[in-house]
Amino acid sequence: MAISSPGIGSNIDVNTIVTKLMSVERTPLDRLGTKEGSYQAQLSAFGSIRSALSGFQTAVIGLASESKFTARSASSSESTVARITASAGAQTGTYNLEVTKLAQSQALAAAGQATTTDPIGAGTATQIRFEFGTITGGTLSGGAYTGATFTPSTTAATGTVSIGSTNNSLGGIKDAINAAGIGVRASIVGNGGTTPYRLMLQSTATGVATSMKITVTGDSAIGSLLSNDPAGTQNLSQTVVAQDAELTMNGLAITSSTNTLSEAVEGASITLSKAGSSTLVVSQDTAGIQRPIQDLVKSFNDLNGLLNKVSASDPKKGTRGDLAGDGTVRGLQSQLRSALSEALGGSLGLDSLSDVGVTFQKDGSLAVDNTKLAKAIESNVAGVRALFATTSQAADSYVKVTGQTGATKAGTYALSVTTLGTQGKVAGSTTAGLTISSGVNDTLSVVLDGVSSSVKLTAGTYTAASLATMVQSVINGTSAFSSQSLGVTVTQTGGVLSIASNRYGSGSTLTIGDAGATSLLGGAATSTAGVDIAGTIGGVTATGAGRVLTAAAGGTTAGLKVEVTGGTTGARGDITITSGFAARIDRLIDSYLDTGGLLAGRTDGLNRIVKDIGTQRDVLTRRLDDVERRYRGQFTSLDVMMSKMLQTSSYLTQQLANLSKSS
Repeated sequence: MAISSPGIGSNIDVNTIVTKLMSVERTPLDRLGTKEGSYQAQLSAFGSIRSALSGFQTAVIGLASESKFTARSASSSESTVARITASAGAQTGTYNLEVTKLAQSQALAAAGQATTTDPIGAGTATQIRFEFGTITGGTLSGGAYTGATFTPSTTAATGTVSIGSTNNSLGGIKDAINAAGIGVRASIVGNGGTTPYRLMLQSTATGVATSMKITVTGDSAIGSLLSNDPAGTQNLSQTVVAQDAELTMNGLAITSSTNTLSEAVEGASITLSKAGSSTLVVSQDTAGIQRPIQDLVKSFNDLNGLLNKVSASDPKKGTRGDLAGDGTVRGLQSQLRSALSEALGGSLGLDSLSDVGVTFQKDGSLAVDNTKLAKAIESNVAGVRALFATTSQAADSYVKVTGQTGATKAGTYALSVTTLGTQGKVAGSTTAGLTISSGVNDTLSVVLDGVSSSVKLTAGTYTAASLATMVQSVINGTSAFSSQSLGVTVTQTGGVLSIASNRYGSGSTLTIGDAGATSLLGGAATSTAGVDIAGTIGGVTATGAGRVLTAAAGGTTAGLKVEVTGGTTGARGDITITSGFAARIDRLIDSYLDTGGLLAGRTDGLNRIVKDIGTQRDVLTRRLDDVERRYRGQFTSLDVMMSKMLQTSSYLTQQLANLSKSS
């Protein structure tokens, strides 16, 4: 009978014998596992280094921008009168503020109605057109003007509301005006009496230039309720006059159409709340400038601590870091310490990190003397900025550096302009007609920077200057243009109008046609498309877009952008780029973190080794499977043979015993 399990017939423990033999055979495989574990630990350590180095680079980049060294703090002695906030680079100083008037918007009230739901008029299709502008001259009495003039705004948009048989109630008109989003807020106020419900209209913007002129065409009943011309018939009563804010700052008189002043102090925003006095202070934010430098030190110390940990070796304790003795780690530590210790040769009195209180300690970490750092910032912030940040300066006052990257190298580069960026424009050929008549010459078809719209001019008789103001106002107020931040500037010289797009470059175009074009511009008006700026930076042809030149990629000026806002063609002086510690350390870190960098090369090599170990393990595992099968085959054969021998022995023993009995 066949033996079903090794050792049953012969009492040989085949499984134990094979297991012990295979344990010896597996020794090379175990060594591979130990070796692989070591390499995997190194890969993990390099991953941690990459993460910490990336964090350090973030802190470094935070110091590369000049704006980090122009932090400002702002305060108001009487915040109920005015509040102030200051952005980086705001003009420092103390400003004594005296507010006499706040800006406010005009409010108008219609005649009272018995209900809010009854129809007004016959439901005839009606257009309510709102214009915004300034009321000047005349007298105001009982909510109405006598002898005043109305001048349309050059910036506020006009708007039209449609009324028909479905919304010609007081409530319907209110809802239609609010839904139109044309800069007018409508509400209904009940004040008692037989006709208590009055429609209130208020401009959503403040300032003297936001008074309303309302023209109604269609239903005469709605016209009798809402038509309102400050220079003519007024069916609405003015309850609040539009006015600008009036104040003095250090004795200088200032007016503002809003209660938020963004230009009174360069880089600061002032919000007025009531009439009164307040002292505003804008000062350098020393703590805000210290913070990113402190962040840099902390981030470096985190990185340095990790590098020390993974590269440490203590024979006495028998401990060894995963990257002990690794040349890449040693090189990284050495280069970082060297980069942070070198002198820059600065021209503003600060040459090294130690000059601002940042020094190395015995354990290789950095420490900050905050007192010394604060004193350096307060006495020489320009020097501190140059020590860390990448700075730029153009010799020409019409040239501004608008961008640069880590690829932009320090140096002095000549700027030359061969073509200035220009605007698309239309120039009139004869003096403009000064009378605009409804249905005759009051429409323009305008294509501005690729966007088309029909424009309705305001009928009336004008001077050349007021006509230019009106045309600019209605074009800029057309929603097709204002919704895309497109606009024009209209000027006149000797009565001849010129209309220019507010954009620059090859995308700036303007054409004007329709009934009003000939009246405004003459029969031979000239339309000219804008062109992009062209020129060189550092002797290399740059790419022009509008008024901005961008340096070619790959060179020392790569990433540099300059805007030229005026001047002439030809040589425009030098652009000087200086780089501090941030740019230099950033480039060093890139050499380790970039694809193909030192860390990538090291980890790629380790990954190849791990892959090779995996291949060796597969080969060895297959060989061990063969060895185990051979062992089991051999011991199984021995087991069978021993079983047969035992059977023979037993048989012979029985036969000999029988022979003994028979004798």
